[in-house]
Amino acid sequence: MNRPPYSKACSSDQERIKRRTIPLVVGPQAEREAVRVFREATKCSERRACGQMEIVRAMVRYRPRANRFAVANEKLRMLLRELAEQRRRWGYRRLHILLKREGWKVNSKRVYRIYVEEKLVVRRRRRRRRICAQARALLSPPTRANETWTMDFLHDALARGRKLRTLSIEDAYTREMLAIEVDTSLPSLRVVRALERLRLERGLPERIVIDHGTEFTSKTLDQWAYENRVTLHFITPGRPMENGYIESFHGRFREECLNEHWFLTLEDAREAIESWRIDYNQVRPHSSLGYLTPEEFSTGYANVESKDSFPHSHSPDGGETFLLLNSTASTLTYLD
Repeated sequence: MNRPPYSKACSSDQERIKRRTIPLVVGPQAEREAVRVFREATKCSERRACGQMEIVRAMVRYRPRANRFAVANEKLRMLLRELAEQRRRWGYRRLHILLKREGWKVNSKRVYRIYVEEKLVVRRRRRRRRICAQARALLSPPTRANETWTMDFLHDALARGRKLRTLSIEDAYTREMLAIEVDTSLPSLRVVRALERLRLERGLPERIVIDHGTEFTSKTLDQWAYENRVTLHFITPGRPMENGYIESFHGRFREECLNEHWFLTLEDAREAIESWRIDYNQVRPHSSLGYLTPEEFSTGYANVESKDSFPHSHSPDGGETFLLLNSTASTLTYLD
C-alpha cells in the first residue's frame, strides 16, 4: 500500500527548522518536549519527528511505572523539602546527615536524585582566579585542641543602616566556634575581655593566628598575651589565606547566618548570631571532620565513615576511612 506523500508545506517547514541553530537538547524530558514542539511546528507524525531529530522513539513513548518505593519516596521528598527550607544554604550531603539522625535508612544517591528533581541545588557565585595568583603554602597542621586559635572581624549592618561588627574566635583543630562577639565597635579592650572569658571557661591556646588589624597590633592585646604566655602569630600582610580556617568559617557565617537574617536591633543580632553559633557547633555537619559536628569531633568519636560514601564529591582528599582520634582537622596550617 502506497503512503500519500508529505505536502510541500510540511517538507519546507521541516527544512526550515533543520536549518535553524537549535541548542543542544540534553535529558529525556527535554527531548520529549523537543519532539512535541517539532510536531506542532511541522504537523508531522511522531515517527517522522523522532527520525528527523535522531531521538529514540521508545524513549519518547516511555511512561514511568509505579514501584514499591513510591510512598516512601514521596514522604522522603516532603521531608527533604522541609529540611531544605529550614537550612536553605545546606547541600544534599548535610541534609542526608539530618535524615539519618531522624532514623531514615536511605542511600545518599537516592537523596541526591530527589534533591536534584526538587531543584534544591544551592548555587554559589564562583570567583574568577587571578592570573598572578600564587599557590598556597602548606604548613604543619594543629594536632590537638587548644593548640591554635584563630580570630578575625567581619562587618554587617542593621536594618536601619547602622554598622555592625563581629569578632569570631575558632579552635583550628576541632573547628569549634568558641565565641562570636557582636557590637557596633570592638576595640582591643573588648578583644581582651572575650579572650579572658574563654580563659576562665576552657583555658588558653599556645598561639593565636591573627592579621594586622589595629585591634590585634595594640599594646593592650600584646600585654595580655605576654602575661598569659600566648604567642600571637601574625600572617603575612595581604595573604588572608594563611588564616584559612577563620576565612572559611566567615564564608559559611556570611552565607548561612548574616545573609539569612534581617537584624532590627543590636540585641536581635546578638540573639540570632548566638543561636546560630550553638547550632553550628552542635547540629551542623562539618565536611572537614568526616561530617561530624565540631562538638562530636572534640569528644573523640572514632572510626567514622569519610566523605567517599557521597557521590559527586569535590573534596581534594582521597576520602579514605580515618580515625578521628589520631587525625588532623585540615591541611591548612600556619608558620611558626
